[in-house]
Amino acid sequence: MDKKEIQDYFIGILEEEEDVSAGIAAIRTLLTVLERDKSETVQELDSNLRAAGDAMRKTDHPGAAVRSGCELFLRFITLAKLDTETFAECKAIMLHRGKLFLKKLMEARGKVAKLASNFIIDGSRVLTHSHSRVVLQAMKEAAKANKRFDVYVTVSSPDNSGVLMSKKLRDLGIPVTVILDSAVGYIMEQVDLVMVGAEGVVESGGIINKVGSYTMALCAREMKKPFYVLCESFKFVRLYPLNQQDLPDEFKHPTSKLENGKDLQEEHPLVDYTPPSYISLLFTDLGILTPSAVSDELVKLYL
Repeated sequence: MDKKEIQDYFIGILEEEEDVSAGIAAIRTLLTVLERDKSETVQELDSNLRAAGDAMRKTDHPGAAVRSGCELFLRFITLAKLDTETFAECKAIMLHRGKLFLKKLMEARGKVAKLASNFIIDGSRVLTHSHSRVVLQAMKEAAKANKRFDVYVTVSSPDNSGVLMSKKLRDLGIPVTVILDSAVGYIMEQVDLVMVGAEGVVESGGIINKVGSYTMALCAREMKKPFYVLCESFKFVRLYPLNQQDLPDEFKHPTSKLENGKDLQEEHPLVDYTPPSYISLLFTDLGILTPSAVSDELVKLYL
């Protein structure tokens, strides 16, 4: 598959299957590339898979999730290099491991949701930001357990993704109120907890997520409300940002704007960085983690 075919396949998954995240779509694309690849050596195959990952990162989709998903997939399947004598055997094991890896990740969201739903108490009021599939799943689990709770969701400019989140919550019969992004401080004193997703979890235990998450975390800390993050482990990314400006441009801006040479100083960032000190707990498929435990889990995943 050439670069254009890879990008079209990746984008096609995201457009046709609304419930699939960018990270999972990237891994499914890599698995398809692996199946169709005509390489004759492990080195060539590895190079082609990395090129496919680079191609997907050049689309206008969440850079952090695509990067971490691709890196973990390649790390997982290429352990097969050490196990076999022939390339055919090696590729067969890579395919098998890739399918196992994808199956495991497909189950991750459900595990996270079940853990987090226990923290939604009957009668509570929850504030969330933007549209997060795993947060939606957690709230669905809580509703299935006959818990009564109210949700406040931000509009989440500039794409107004919170409106989609509110629609899906209403479809589940969950009471929801859409608020302005600028009303986070106003509403914070009325809620019991904040629950957000993440596009990426970095080595410090902080998160990269839709712009506005950091503001929400600051308000939650000031008003002593728990700030919970729900995130699958394939979004753990090897990155250690020191501040907002330290985030790579490929995470903050669409690739189309980066490649067109636009003045990024005049462009609004799509994500921001929330430091670990503002995060109460992270709910992952590896368990419930404190931010300080994330670095240990990253080491286990990547080494």
